[in-house]
Amino acid sequence: MNPDEAAIRDLVDRWMAATQAGDTAAVLELMTEDAVFLVPGRPPFGKREFAQAMQAQAGAAMRFDGRSEIEEIQVHGDWAFMRSHLTVTATAPGQAPVVRAGHTLSVLHRDGARWRLARDANLLVAVASP
Repeated sequence: MNPDEAAIRDLVDRWMAATQAGDTAAVLELMTEDAVFLVPGRPPFGKREFAQAMQAQAGAAMRFDGRSEIEEIQVHGDWAFMRSHLTVTATAPGQAPVVRAGHTLSVLHRDGARWRLARDANLLVAVASP
């Protein structure tokens, strides 16, 4: 594994750990200022909207657990793309867990020595709970 691929895998691990811990600031630090997210059923949105959604979920005492299985990483200079399969379980107090899973395609940009998420197309859909 080359150093860029290792750094991108580390970014994913840090993202997953920060999400599980409810650390919004740490997650936001892992993306570019102009990050754009694509999800089914809504128009593209940016970092500000992402932060608002994370903070709203934190206020609702949501618990998150997830697993990202990276299937491909390609690095081309200061840009890279990653294809993965993501499974996320969200649990609100007093409610049954909601499991969403599917593929993602992410574009990353090297900012100095650090990789950050710049674009993310997330195709997660609800699946049967465990």
